[in-house]
Amino acid sequence: MNNIPTELLRIIDANINRTGEGLRVLEEVSRLLLNDAPITQQLKDMRHQLVTTGRDLQIQLLSSRDAAGDVGSVMDVTGEDKSRDMSGIVIANARRVQESLRVLEELARTPNLSLDSESFRRARFALYTIEKNLLGRVARTEKVNKITGLYAVIDTEWLKGRKPVDLALQAIEGGASTIQLRCKTGSTRDFLLIAVELKAVCTAKGVPFIVNDNLGVALASGADGLHIGQEDLPAAAVRKLLPIDILLGVSARTEAEALKAVVDGADYLGVGAVFTTATKDSAAIGLDALGAIKKAAAIPVIAIGGINKGNIGSVMDTGVDGAAVISAVLGADAVKQAALELVKIIGEKKHE
Repeated sequence: MNNIPTELLRIIDANINRTGEGLRVLEEVSRLLLNDAPITQQLKDMRHQLVTTGRDLQIQLLSSRDAAGDVGSVMDVTGEDKSRDMSGIVIANARRVQESLRVLEELARTPNLSLDSESFRRARFALYTIEKNLLGRVARTEKVNKITGLYAVIDTEWLKGRKPVDLALQAIEGGASTIQLRCKTGSTRDFLLIAVELKAVCTAKGVPFIVNDNLGVALASGADGLHIGQEDLPAAAVRKLLPIDILLGVSARTEAEALKAVVDGADYLGVGAVFTTATKDSAAIGLDALGAIKKAAAIPVIAIGGINKGNIGSVMDTGVDGAAVISAVLGADAVKQAALELVKIIGEKKHE
């Protein structure tokens, strides 16, 4: 390591530091925001491997360091927007690490320098995949945080001559935080046409749009999520087919079904039918079972089935994150007002 120019050592030192700093940010996102043990371990191992140098080289790097004289420390990029959401933080730090690894990969080929160029190349390519997985998880986390409160289901059997998009708008104006489209009759083409309309409205209003049961319609419409039942394709298989940023909701009636759905990749659960309802053929599970599933599940739980203004308070008392309704909103002459009344009760219960 003799005769290595100080300028070269400064570049290496700066990029090793940048690599460690960026990886630490990604690691904390994975660990504390996502609770993702495998990705956290990958990032931790990568960070330790990449920032650890031999004692002699470390002494040379420290000796060459001149943070006060670094002209880049006071530079700003014209027009750069430094405000970032969590996805932006992941992208910015992953890019910072990837660029630093590329620099280190090139400079590690310098004669007499005890650095492994190939290790930096492998890490850079591994980080491309980690970045993709992190971004998908972050995007889903941001979406699932909105799956709360009133979850309005636009069921085409309850239209009564009204337009689905008008009903969705009224429900959103009444405070619905999520819109799901349920279409058990009619063609897949009609289902898709309605889904595309509702997706546009929901996006404009900042509300997640979920498609019920139909994977093809969910993908083709650009929906924020897909909700499936126990009789549909297995959740684990569907999770593999969905883009990493698309939510997967799974119906469950028992703790066993709920826990399996969590393991299989569900982002939230639709639990019920809580009460007897014309839209569900199965027997009601009741409030006690609902509360038990909520306690057992590590993901948001949305109650569904026979929920209305008279019983939604007791539903929310079980600790669930929200309640899905069809007839309680679509069966009303004034959809917005019906939604407002339900949202008011939900809000009161959440603040008790």
